Amino acid sequence: MKLKKIENGVLLEGVRDFEARHIFECGQCFRWERQPDGSYTGIAFGRVLNVMSDVEKETVVLRNTNEEEFQTLWLDYFDLRRDYGAIKSRLAQDPVMAAAIQHGQGIRILNQDPWELLVSFLLSINKSIPLISQNIRDLSSMYGRPVYYEGKRYDTFPTPQALALTEVEAMKACRAGFRCRYIHEAAGLTAAGQLDLERIKALDTEAAKAVLMTVKGIGPKVADCILLFSMQKYDSYPVDVWVKRVTEFFYMDGSASHKDIRQFALEKFGGLAGFAQQYLFYYAREQKINK
Repeated sequence: MKLKKIENGVLLEGVRDFEARHIFECGQCFRWERQPDGSYTGIAFGRVLNVMSDVEKETVVLRNTNEEEFQTLWLDYFDLRRDYGAIKSRLAQDPVMAAAIQHGQGIRILNQDPWELLVSFLLSINKSIPLISQNIRDLSSMYGRPVYYEGKRYDTFPTPQALALTEVEAMKACRAGFRCRYIHEAAGLTAAGQLDLERIKALDTEAAKAVLMTVKGIGPKVADCILLFSMQKYDSYPVDVWVKRVTEFFYMDGSASHKDIRQFALEKFGGLAGFAQQYLFYYAREQKINK
């Protein structure tokens, strides 16, 4: 990969396995919006970024950034040190995975902020992606700080301290309903140092999951999402309705419990289970696979 400085950004050349639409629309993140020119603009770690990818030319343009910020933030955020071609080659030995990969060949698993992921997936309980995104925008507008790009306001994600200091009833103005109780309690624990996400990140997958699930509102699926999308636990296999459908449809005889599905995925895909989950999720949703 080559890095070139351009006006208000950087150009990456020789980037394989990177398609912005696949990355931002595979269910792992909620703060990126498609623009009329096909690029995506979002905010992460307090920074607004615009991303345009060209798969055929193997180029990625990042605007509103610079070379130093790319090296310290975006290089790891987009997991650009990892060889996704090798991952896909291993997974594609399975014919179902080969088909799924064809549909989502440009997916990369983002390395997101654990606190933001925790709250985002608490908000995701029984909600569609557009509604989750709206709740996050509202919550950030209420308790984050504004950042502007090309005349449009974006808002940083609220800190645990900011959310811990508010009242649950006031937080409900973000239209997240009962989920606000979970978020407020998690914020209080995190702000007080009782929930140390960096310490949890250093644990092995099962130990980290057990600690996360002591937080009210965090069940197996939400815990697995936090582990996969912000703690680099790639043996995690979040099971939502789409993943359950596609796994049962192609691999299992009859309806299976979420626990059985996760166990199957770990045995079949091992340390690549999280990557397999993303390809299968995108495939199931795009093809509307329903058992």
